[in-house]
Amino acid sequence: MPTRFALRTAALPAMACAALLAACAGMPVPFSQDGLPDAVRVPAGHRVAMETVGSGEITYECKAKANAPAEFEWAFVGPQAALKSRMGTTVGKYYGPPATWESADGSKITGAQLAVAPAGAGNIALQLVKANPAMGSGAMSGISHVQRLATRGGVAPNLPCGGGMAGQRQVVAYQADYVFWKPAM
Repeated sequence: MPTRFALRTAALPAMACAALLAACAGMPVPFSQDGLPDAVRVPAGHRVAMETVGSGEITYECKAKANAPAEFEWAFVGPQAALKSRMGTTVGKYYGPPATWESADGSKITGAQLAVAPAGAGNIALQLVKANPAMGSGAMSGISHVQRLATRGGVAPNLPCGGGMAGQRQVVAYQADYVFWKPAM
C-alpha cells in the first residue's frame, strides 16, 4: 500500500502537466510552413513578424479579354479587407491596386507576386509576395515577404459576362490569413 507521501509525489507530475497546459492555452502556436506547397514557402533565413486574418471583399468587372476582344470575362479589380490579429483586434487594412498592406500605425508595403498555388474549389489561390521597402516606420518596416494562406471564397463570380454587361461590377466576400515575414537576425 502506498504511503501518503508516495501518493502526493505521484500526483505532482500530473498536476504540473495540467498547470503547464493551462498556462499555454492562450499562447499562439508558432507558425509552420510544413504542409504548404513549395511555391508559396518563404525562403530559409526568415522569421514570422506578424500573422493576421484578412476579411473583406474582392471586386470583379466584366471586361473584354485582352487577347480576344470579342470574348468577355470577370476581371480582378481589387481587394478591400480589414486585417485583424489572431485575437480579433483590427491591426490594419489591405487594399489595391496596387496590393497594399497598411498597418494601423500608418506604415505600409506593396509587393510583387512571386508565386501562387491552388487552394481548392471556390477559393482564391494561395500566394507568395516579395515586399517592396516599407513606406513609413512601424509594423511594416523590414517586411520582406507576405503569404496569403487559408483562403476562403474570393473567386470571380459564376455569372454570365458578355458584351451587354461590359463595365458591370460584382463584389465577392473572402477571407485569408496574411503572414508577414522579416529576415532572421
